Amino acid sequence: MSELTLQAAQTIVTTTIKTAREKNLKPISVVVYDERGALKALLSEDGTSLKRAEIAMGKAYGALALGVGSRAIHKMATDRAYFVAAATHAIGGQLVPVPGGVLIKDPQGKILGAVGVSGDTSDNDEIAAAAGIEAAGLVFDAGA
Repeated sequence: MSELTLQAAQTIVTTTIKTAREKNLKPISVVVYDERGALKALLSEDGTSLKRAEIAMGKAYGALALGVGSRAIHKMATDRAYFVAAATHAIGGQLVPVPGGVLIKDPQGKILGAVGVSGDTSDNDEIAAAAGIEAAGLVFDAGA
């Protein structure tokens, strides 16, 4: 697969939300970007708090912009706070440095896009995103 299809993006968002419901997580927002950073899909469950979609977008877009899952960006923020602050500024503020931004890769390791989830704990957001990516037959990279 050389690109992220709309069908794959739809599978990712629906399975991510299904996983959140199965695990009884708080209501989530989930976003999928393709490798260019173009929005492919965005869903927010009933009951999500205000701006959850924007937080999910920041997790995914930041991961895509830096080429690593947001778990790695979280570690960078701890170890090199000035770098993450500068990177956030360089990409227009669209970087949320906590887990829940997961790269989508093909089986050969090529980055096809990123998923961002927000609504529950960052760890749970990441688990739901990973399930969605796997359901589409793709590989997830959370940056661990």
